[in-house]
Amino acid sequence: MSLVRNRGVEPLTVGSHFFLELYDCPAALLDDRGYVHQVIRDAVERSNSTLISDIAHKFHPQGVTSIALLAESHISIHTWPELGYAAADAFTCGDSAKPEKACRHFVEAFQAKRYLLRRINRGPAFAANAKLTAQPTELATAGSPPYPARSTE
Repeated sequence: MSLVRNRGVEPLTVGSHFFLELYDCPAALLDDRGYVHQVIRDAVERSNSTLISDIAHKFHPQGVTSIALLAESHISIHTWPELGYAAADAFTCGDSAKPEKACRHFVEAFQAKRYLLRRINRGPAFAANAKLTAQPTELATAGSPPYPARSTE
């Protein structure tokens, strides 16, 4: 994996990490293991990434997770058909892959009526501006998870 450098001296970023929230998607698409798996494979191709391995898993009573391991890093998607919702991410290192194209493909393939796309540049140069903590931060209060729990059976 190559680094993007500032005048060849210091690494600015090791890659780009895109986080995608898909809303109001047809439940039938989100619950179809074969379809979700093919969409992630197509996303790998569209993003000009190199596929090493991929897997998809169907949850019961509903939902699918699919992950593509890339030479550049990974692309993943997790679906909640009962909510018409999917969460995806695409992290690629170097500058040849285009993870934003994988995200665009997800929006189209899952027919999202609304979506939110966020990008984070990854690498040591960003630590100077980051608020680093020694202790983990509690992100949610104790209790039920934000999405329904599912069985892997």
